[in-house]
Amino acid sequence: MTIEVTLGQEPEAVRALREKLVAEGVPAALAAGDPGLWGPEARAEAATRLGWLNLPLTSRELLPEITKLVEMARAEGLDHIVLAGMGGSSLAPEVICATEDVPLTVLDTTDPGQVRRALNDRLDRTLVVVASKSGGTIETDSHRRIYEKAFRDAGIDPADRIVVVTDPGSPLEQTAIDSGYQVVLADPNVGGRYSALSAFGLVPSALAGADVGRLLDDAAAVVRRLAENDGNPGLDLGVLLGAEALAGRDKLVLRDSMTDINGLPDWIEQLIAESTGKSGKGILPVVGAEAAEADDQFLVHIGPDGGTSVDGPLGAQFLVWEYATAIAGRVLGIDPFNQPNVAESKENTTRILQEAGDGPLPTGTPFLTDGPVEIYGDVPGDPKNLADVLTALLRAIPERGYLAIMAYLDREAAFDAARVGDASFEELTEAWAAADPATLRALLDYRTDHAVTFGWGPRFLHSTGQFHKGGPQSGVFLQITGAVTEDVEVPGKPYTLGRLQLAQALGDFGALASRGRPAVRLHLTDRVAGVKHLLSVAEEL
Repeated sequence: MTIEVTLGQEPEAVRALREKLVAEGVPAALAAGDPGLWGPEARAEAATRLGWLNLPLTSRELLPEITKLVEMARAEGLDHIVLAGMGGSSLAPEVICATEDVPLTVLDTTDPGQVRRALNDRLDRTLVVVASKSGGTIETDSHRRIYEKAFRDAGIDPADRIVVVTDPGSPLEQTAIDSGYQVVLADPNVGGRYSALSAFGLVPSALAGADVGRLLDDAAAVVRRLAENDGNPGLDLGVLLGAEALAGRDKLVLRDSMTDINGLPDWIEQLIAESTGKSGKGILPVVGAEAAEADDQFLVHIGPDGGTSVDGPLGAQFLVWEYATAIAGRVLGIDPFNQPNVAESKENTTRILQEAGDGPLPTGTPFLTDGPVEIYGDVPGDPKNLADVLTALLRAIPERGYLAIMAYLDREAAFDAARVGDASFEELTEAWAAADPATLRALLDYRTDHAVTFGWGPRFLHSTGQFHKGGPQSGVFLQITGAVTEDVEVPGKPYTLGRLQLAQALGDFGALASRGRPAVRLHLTDRVAGVKHLLSVAEEL
């Protein structure tokens, strides 16, 4: 099966831009890995970040090693695969496994409840993939330490249960060697968000049961077309993304249509937001919206739907969206391979933890409390309750702006709260939605024509977090944190997961507030009651 990009009614600006890029020789130059396509300042970075173009071929060299890992896991009866990774190390495997309907537990969180749930699930049959390109990701390092202790406490040698995926020469590689862990080295010339077809995407997916050979086959089938001037799906899509952004339509609404692929918009969100959201420019993907409602939005369907759509197998989708993002970066005049603002929140988190020592974190004083919800920050007007706060935030969204909801909570807790015995699937789904903080996105989206996004913290810090701080300064930010009743220690570190999670929220809140945009933090003193109250208030706006 091939991949096709359908542009619907193609505007003249799109045709003109495509002709310009073709005249400049861009399609062939990108396919050949020319690092000069994004200007002299980006050349050095691009020279070490274009390996993704060759992954459909080069990643095949990993297949024998991966096959041995899979055979080992099956022989040992290890059927609970846990992936500890963030951003590019977690989003692609999550999509691959959801699409192939094979179980994979993804830990891209510092929420104690979510980590504890994974720890309590079949530890005797668990294999953990610790994946980090840099080898120093604080969340992944914490997961590794926690699982090492859990295995030892259960009388299990961690060396029999941990597989490491990292870049050559990273601190994590040395830690793995010292600990006797099996190590799979990834291509160092591939950035994290372009790593879907590298070891980061393939190793955990194959261990979970996905056919990664077919994934590479589907990607390889489109490689030749990416060097062509006509019938080039990556060029067509990239030109569309760039032309729409230049025309002021910089909110990309992604909608799943009739396709076997599950969850691809979440992966695209990270790829595009982190690649383009810098220098005051960027394209903001919006996941979950039904349609493009305002004139700064445009809609792309994943699957064979009407209008503008991208239809094809998952491996080809990965490669085409990566190519298109690189094209859009050239059109916008930015480096699509760096992430200059991601470190800001990380540095704030480190500083907050160090300055607080053993004392309380600097949460400040709520200016308002509404039931189980404490409200912090700066809200326009004189709000009297939570409804006033939400209304004020919606009104504060500027023209061509957006509202970002960021929840530092357990993204699986709704499944626990929504258990209703022998209920039907429809009843279960309704109960789950009523307990899920992500439902807030749809409730607030219904009340504004502006784009509304939702991200789970801290995972969004590795994706849309770059756009929030480096992209157009037109965002309004609603952060949600929650009380921790049962924490998880991080062995060898002076903080718990709950303390780290709150420090990450406070660190990012400071980075957002410093930009002068409205930012509010809602702290749920009781998580279950707080989510219920928040959703009920939003529903009545």
